[in-house]
Formats: sequence, structure tokens, C-alpha cells
Amino acid sequence: MSINFSYVIAVLIGLAGAVVLAAIWAAVSRKRGAALLDEARRNADRILEDARKSAESKTKEADLEVKEKLLQMRSDFDRKSQQRNDELKVSERRLQQKEENLDKKTQQLDTRMAEVEKRDRAIGDREKTLELREGELGDLIEAQRHKLEQVAGLTTDEAKRELIRGIENDAKLEAAQIIKRIETEANELGHLKARKILGMAIQRMASDYVAENTVSVVDLPSEDMKGRIIGREGRNIRALELATGVDLIVDDTPEAVILSGFDPIRREIARISLERLMQDGRIHPARIEELVEKVRQELDQKLFEEGEAAAFSLGITDIHPEVLRLLGRLRYRTSYGQNVLMHSLEVAQLAALMAIELGVNDTIAKRGGLLHDIGKAIDREMEGTHLELGRQVLEKYDEKREIIHAMKCH
Repeated sequence: MSINFSYVIAVLIGLAGAVVLAAIWAAVSRKRGAALLDEARRNADRILEDARKSAESKTKEADLEVKEKLLQMRSDFDRKSQQRNDELKVSERRLQQKEENLDKKTQQLDTRMAEVEKRDRAIGDREKTLELREGELGDLIEAQRHKLEQVAGLTTDEAKRELIRGIENDAKLEAAQIIKRIETEANELGHLKARKILGMAIQRMASDYVAENTVSVVDLPSEDMKGRIIGREGRNIRALELATGVDLIVDDTPEAVILSGFDPIRREIARISLERLMQDGRIHPARIEELVEKVRQELDQKLFEEGEAAAFSLGITDIHPEVLRLLGRLRYRTSYGQNVLMHSLEVAQLAALMAIELGVNDTIAKRGGLLHDIGKAIDREMEGTHLELGRQVLEKYDEKREIIHAMKCH
């Protein structure tokens, strides 16, 4: 009986120990779980804080980059605006000076015209005086006739012949003097009227002048594009120069290539071709030759359309297509700082205005003015002066003799 009781006590003690151990283990587990949870929360907070700081940093960097780009764009815009304003100011000063000069010339012409009109009135007064003197002379002749008959005993016919002979000599001398004076004044009046007509025509016209240029600038999307344009061992740039006849200058100018050449049409072909090559992305010698030839054909058609539009603006519709194409080439030609096509249009309009004032054929004058510089379209490609080349062109395409003569004599 004692053995069983001891066994029960041992079991109870074991159970009590197990309960105590379980309680201790539960307490330790709760404590470790709380510690792990706190550590996880701290790690999560740290990760969130790092992410927030990284996002703020990247946002600030993006803002700074945008601001820098905006500042650069603003600077470029201000620089270009200032450059354009400077150009406009120069043009305004030139136009103002031209208007002032025209006003002065007009005032001078008005003054001279007033003087001539005053002289015309004086001549009219003198003519009236001569008519009166002619009447007085008739009375004097009659009195002389009676006197001669009385004193010289001449017959009426003899006295008449003698008197007429003397008066005729005096009248011829005085008439010659009057005619010479009238001719001199008429010539002066003619010159003044011509200047007046020219001044009036010029006042109705306005011209723009541009500086003659031998280079064109092509903007690049990035500095890396320079390497692609040059190509391996310079093959691409040599192919471009050979196909267009223009020198390509790749230097330190940021994101730009310079096209150099005296022929503006070749520069235009090179500019358009280079821009299309960059857009297309395929830059190699074979593609360069193909694209340059295509651009050359397109520009040739554009030149024809430019010439046709210029002639149409003047109401001229019967010019040979090849002459129209040469007219279009003048759009890319400058002379003495002025665009030759614009200059030819102005000359045509001035010639028509002056022809109307003078009462002559304004259609021929207008056509001659438009074609007077046609030789300048080819004088950089062929030997000879622009007058001789222009004569050859107009004769080849059957222009009228008056038009050819006007072109040769300008």
C-alpha cells in the first residue's frame, strides 16, 4: 500500500514539474515572439523610411533635371529671340533710312516740278506777249508801208517785199532763240518727269535684303550622330561630299554639322539629304547615293514650281518650262546681298509701273524685268557672263527680240 502511494506521489510531482516547465516554456516563447515581432516592425519601418528617402531623392533629381532642361531651353529661346530682334532692328533701320531718302528725293522732285510748272506758265505768258507783239508788228508793217510809199516813192509791191524781207530776218532770229529756249526747258522737264515716275514706282515697292552665305548648319539630335555621319574610316562623310559636291565640316560645334560650298542649290540638296538620313537611320554609302539622287530630283521639281509661281504672280503664263526651272534656281541665288528671284520680281513690277506711267507696253516691260537676270541661274556652272548666258538661254527657248534686247541692255 505504501508502494502505491509513493508511486502516486511521484506521478503527481512529475505532472507538477511538467506543468511548471510548460508554463516556463510558454512564457519564454511569448517573450521571444514579441521580440521577433518588434524586430520585424523595426525592419519594416526602416525599409519604408529608406524607400521614402530614395523616392524623395529621385524626385528631387528628376525635378533638377527638368529645371536644368527648362533653363537651357529658356536660354536658347532668349538667345534666338535676341538674335531675331537684333536682325529686325537692323532691317527696320534700313527701311527707315530708305523711307527718309525717298521722302527727301520726293520733296526735291516736287520742288523741281513746281519750278518747271512755273516756267511753263512763264512760257505761256511769253507766247501771249509774242502774239500781242505780232499784232503790233502787223500794225507797224502797215504804217511802214505807207511811209515807204511816201518817202521812197516805191510801189506797194516793192515796199511790201522790202519790208517783208527785213521783218522775216528779224522774226527768224527771234524765233530761233525762242525755240532753243523752249527745247532746253522741255528737255529739263522730261528728265524731271522721268525721275518723278521712277520715284513714284520705287515708293510703291519694298525690298528685303539678305546676307550672302556660303554655309548651312544642320542640327543633330545628339553628339553620337557625328560618328555615324563620319562612318567607319570616314566612308559615309566621303560618300556625302562626293554625291553632293559640298564640304561637310564636323568640328566642336555642339550637336551640329556645317555644310560649306558656294553653290546654294548643292548645299540645299546636302541639307535635305542629311536630315532624311538621320530620320531614316540607315546611313551607309549606298543609301547616301540613293537618297541624294532622290532629293536632287525632288528639288528639281520644286525649282520648276518656284519659277512657275513667280511668273504666275505677275500674270505671265507662257514661259518655257526650262526657263521656269532656271527662274526657280534664282530662289537660291543671291547678288549684292539680295535674293535674285525676289529682285527679278521687283524689277518686273517696277518696269510695269513705269511702262504704264509712260504709256508703253507694260506686258513686255514686265516680262523683260522678270527674265533680265536669268543668266545668273547658270553662271556658276558655265563659262561666260550672266548677260551672254542669259542671251543664249532666251534665244534657245524662242523669247521675243524685245525681251532679249532688254536683258542684254540692263
